[in-house]
Amino acid sequence: MALRRLDPAQLLDIIEQSGLAGRGGAGFPTARKWRAVAAAPGEPKTVVCNADEGEPGCFKDRALMDHDPHALIEGMLLAGYATGATRGFLYLRYEYPDTLAILERALAETRADGMLGSGILGTGFCFEIHVRRGAGAYICGEETSLLNSLEGKHPFPRNRPPYPVTHGFEDKPTAVNNVETLCSVPPIVTRGAPWYAGLGLGGHKGTKIISLSGDIRRPGNYEVPLGLPLATLLHEWAGGPRPGRTVQAVTMAGLSGGFLAGADLDVTLDEPSLRSKKSFLGAGGVMVFDDSRDMVEVARGAMAFFAHESCGKCFPCRIGTQRLTERLTGTSGPADLAAWEAEVRDIGRTMMATSACGLGTAAPAITESLLRYFPDRVKQHVGSTRA
Repeated sequence: MALRRLDPAQLLDIIEQSGLAGRGGAGFPTARKWRAVAAAPGEPKTVVCNADEGEPGCFKDRALMDHDPHALIEGMLLAGYATGATRGFLYLRYEYPDTLAILERALAETRADGMLGSGILGTGFCFEIHVRRGAGAYICGEETSLLNSLEGKHPFPRNRPPYPVTHGFEDKPTAVNNVETLCSVPPIVTRGAPWYAGLGLGGHKGTKIISLSGDIRRPGNYEVPLGLPLATLLHEWAGGPRPGRTVQAVTMAGLSGGFLAGADLDVTLDEPSLRSKKSFLGAGGVMVFDDSRDMVEVARGAMAFFAHESCGKCFPCRIGTQRLTERLTGTSGPADLAAWEAEVRDIGRTMMATSACGLGTAAPAITESLLRYFPDRVKQHVGSTRA
C-alpha cells in the first residue's frame, strides 16, 4: 500500500516520472501542481476533483465514475497524501444524479474499510471526501469559477495570479484535478512510472480517453495512446463515417478547440501536433461532421452555446459571443465579404486577448477555423443573408 511504502516526496517523484499531465483541458503537469500545493504555506490544504463535465461532446468522466468510482477515490486519497491535504471535495455535475448515487455508495464502502477519516491504515494520514453537486453552469468547469461555486459564491472566474495552488478553496492551497487525471494515479503507483510513460507513442507519455461522437459508425469512449494518428481512431477503431459519406470536419477539445478539416485531419492525438494546427486536445471530446452537414450552421450552434453559457463577468466574452452568433445567424454584420471577415476576426482577437477565462479565449476558435477551412461556404452565407 502506497501510504505505508512511500513517503509524499517519493510519491511525487513517481507521478513526475510518469509524465502525467492534466486530462481536463489545460494539460498542466500533475506533479508540478502537487508540489506547489505541498510547498505552499497555509492550512488546511484541499484536493478538489473537477467532475463538472460540461464540455459538449465530452462524456469520459461520467463513464469513469460510473464504472470505477474507487479509482477516483483512491486518486483523491493519493493526491491528498502527496500534497499534505486533509480534505477533498468532489464537485459533481448536477445533471449526473445516477453517478451521485454510485459515488456516495463507493465513499461509504471506503469509509467502512477505514480508508477515509482519521489515522488511515494506522498511519498519521487523515483525509475526508465530500461530494458537492454543481450549479448546472458550463463556466463551473473553469477551476476558479468552480472554487467560487464551491464556496457558495457566484461562479465568476477569479483574476489570476494568485493561483489556486496557493490561494484556492477558502484562500488556502488547493489542488484542482480532473476525474481522468485522478483515476490515472492508482495504476501509475501500482505498476510504476516507466509502465505508464511507455504507453504513449512517438515520445509522448501515457494515454488519453477520447469521447468520440457525431457522424461516426462506432461512437463511444476510446482510451488511446498519446500520439495515435487521428485517422487510426476514426477509420480503424471507430469504423469511419456512415456509408456513402466522408468526414468533412471534426471538432477538438469538445467545441473549445474549433474545427479541423482537409489536410489538417492528418494529425496525431497529442498537444504538439494539434497546437501546430491552431487547435488543442483539451478534455478529449471529438465530434465528427460528415459531408452532409452545413458547417456555418454547425458553427452558429456552437457559438450560440458559448453565448448562452458566458457568465457575463467580462464584456469581451459577454458581448463578443453574442455578436459572433448574430453574424453566423445572418441577422447583423457587414454585407461585404471582406468587411465581414475582418470584423469577425477582430472580434475574435479581442476576445482571445482580453477575456477573463478560457470560455472567451476559446470561443473564437470556432469562427477562426470556419474561415480557414470553409471560405466558400462563408462567402455563400454572407451573400445569401444580404440578398
